[in-house]
Amino acid sequence: MPITAITGSASGIGAAVSAAMRAAGHQVIGIDRSNAEVIADLSTAQGREAAIGQVLELSGGVLDGLICCAGVGVTASNCGLILAVNYFGVSQLLDGLQGALAKGQQPAALVIGSVAATHSGPDGQPMTDAMIAGEEARALELANDLGQPHVAYAASKCAISQHARSLAVSWGKQGMRLNVVAPGAVETPLHQASLDDSRFGQATREFVAPLGRAGQPAEIAAVVAFLQSPQASFIHGSVVFVDGGMDAMVRATRF
Repeated sequence: MPITAITGSASGIGAAVSAAMRAAGHQVIGIDRSNAEVIADLSTAQGREAAIGQVLELSGGVLDGLICCAGVGVTASNCGLILAVNYFGVSQLLDGLQGALAKGQQPAALVIGSVAATHSGPDGQPMTDAMIAGEEARALELANDLGQPHVAYAASKCAISQHARSLAVSWGKQGMRLNVVAPGAVETPLHQASLDDSRFGQATREFVAPLGRAGQPAEIAAVVAFLQSPQASFIHGSVVFVDGGMDAMVRATRF
C-alpha cells in the first residue's frame, strides 16, 4: 500500500485530498494542528522538524507521496504567519522528506499553490526574494512591516510555486515528480473566513471565476489524486490551475 503524507489534512482541501488518496488505496499520514496522525505547528522551524521526524517514524523512512495542503489566508493574525506556514512550512517539509520520497515507489509530491500567485504583484516584492533565499526571519519582518495580508498571501504562493519548479530538475533526476496545483476560490473554512472579514469580504465576493462559482474541495482533490497517480507519470514541474477560468480571464496572453 502506498504511503502518502498530507499536511493540512483535517479540514478544507486537505481533508478532501486525504479522502481521495485513501479512496485510491493510499495509507495517509495526516499532519495538522489537531485530528491528525501527526500533530504539529508548521509555522515554526521546530514544529516542522517535529512533523518531519514523526512522519519518518510512522512511514519507516519511506514515502510514496507528499502533498502540502496546509496554509493560512488573509485573516491570519499577522502577515509573517502567512509566510511562515505557506512558504517555509512547505519548503522545509519538501527538503526534510525528500530522502524518504527518493526511496518510494513512483514517488510524487505536490504543493497547493494559488491563482493569487499570479496576481497582486508578488513578483519583485523583497519578501518574495527573501523567501526564495531561505531567509525566514528577514522575510517575516518584511511582511509584517508592509502589513498587507493580501500581498503577503500572494507572495507566499508565488514564492513556493517558484521554489517547487526550481526543484524539478534535481528531483526529476532522482525519479521524483513534483507539481503545483493552483486553485482559485474554493468553498473552505479559509475562504469563509475571508468572506466574513470586514476588510476582505467584499473583494472576496467579487473574486468570481468565469464559471460563475467557487470550487469545491473535492474538485481540487480529484486533480491532486490524478497528478499523484501513475496516470500522470510524465507531468512534472508543472503549475496546474484549477480555478474555474480565473487565470485565463486575468492574463489570457501569459501562460
